[in-house]
Amino acid sequence: MATTTATNAPSGSRSPVWDAAKPFINGGTAATLGILVMNPVDVLKTRLQVAGGGSAPSLARIILAEEGARAFYAGLSAQFLRAWTYQTARLGAYRTLTNRLASADGAPLPLLMKAACGLSAGGFGAVIGTPAEVAIIRMQADHTLPPELRRNYRNVVHALVQTAREEGFRGVWKGCAPTVVRAMALNMGALASYDHTKEAIMRLAGPGRADGGEKLGILGASFTSGLVGSVFSLPFDYVKTQIQRMKADAHGNLPFAGPLDCARTTLAKHGPLRFYAGLPTYSMRIAPMITLTWLIIEGLKRLEAANGL
Repeated sequence: MATTTATNAPSGSRSPVWDAAKPFINGGTAATLGILVMNPVDVLKTRLQVAGGGSAPSLARIILAEEGARAFYAGLSAQFLRAWTYQTARLGAYRTLTNRLASADGAPLPLLMKAACGLSAGGFGAVIGTPAEVAIIRMQADHTLPPELRRNYRNVVHALVQTAREEGFRGVWKGCAPTVVRAMALNMGALASYDHTKEAIMRLAGPGRADGGEKLGILGASFTSGLVGSVFSLPFDYVKTQIQRMKADAHGNLPFAGPLDCARTTLAKHGPLRFYAGLPTYSMRIAPMITLTWLIIEGLKRLEAANGL
């Protein structure tokens, strides 16, 4: 959910191909490592959305007692696929766009321009990553179904192949529209607010505290970005989850005709707060993931610089 700070200085890399690839490689690597830590929280978030709310600690205790610790890593292979597609694409695209648009004098981009870059990068990444999103939701929610209705996915490949067999190729892309909208909302808020907050903190820290100011900026901006991204994106994430996990009844009828119907039906039956079911857990996943992603990215950048990459 994060990116690297825009820089206007020429890169020290010897290869322009490596220069262009670095934002994507660093973003994908950081997201992959962060998933190992945050997947249990993502499982709780999905289960809470399926249930329509509840207590994350209580649900965690139930899962641990009834299903074991392994259940917290349901959908892990799909999460990795998502990191290698959606996360890599959006993080790399955002930094590429902001670097291209940066002025020659090093002045920060305006907030609206950063937001536009986040919006574009989020949509681009979401289109590529939709199949992984479908697999994640189905693998994590499968155990909530009655035993006779469970699909018992073994891994992400099995989930995608079985979905394609049952519902056709379009089934793998089910929920693409709400996935794209959710990603655009999240990245517009999270990525732009990250860069903007980090720049503000570093300005307040002053030039005499460049290193300390940057570390403080990373932590402060990560927290802010997590909160903004959560509030912006959770309603879209809720609709996306409902669309991607829905199953036809005995007569072949689906519970919702599409994302808009899902949103209207949910609003009419449950009110606007239903869209924020699982907000604390969702925020607990977003903010730490952003922080982890940034720390890993900064570590990768230092490692690359130390080795002349």
